[in-house]
Amino acid sequence: MACFVAPLAEAIVTTAITKVVEAKEPEQAVEGHIKFSEKLTWLNKMLWGGSALLAFEHIWHGEVIASFPFLTAIKDGQVAMMMNEILTTGVLMAALVTTVWAGMVVVSSVIEKKTATKTVEEKV
Repeated sequence: MACFVAPLAEAIVTTAITKVVEAKEPEQAVEGHIKFSEKLTWLNKMLWGGSALLAFEHIWHGEVIASFPFLTAIKDGQVAMMMNEILTTGVLMAALVTTVWAGMVVVSSVIEKKTATKTVEEKV
């Protein structure tokens, strides 16, 4: 019904956070390191893309309509059922995407450290 709302809400928040982080980061990136704002952009793309695909799927199945109130669950009086789906399925999907992104950040940090160590060893 509306499980895409939770990842969409997280995407909006993380996009705003990315803009703040970008403003505070130095212009020059350290060689061999990826800026944290770039890593946040990965999360944003995953969330926005997933939300768009889920919204398309819900439109395809007629659960999202082009007229007010836009969600058929509200129109049919199934608000409690819709909220339950958002709070269970939607939040779980958003948390899973964020967990995968955190794993990507950890892996990229390990690679950055290995690259930095090799660079230091080559200079010596």
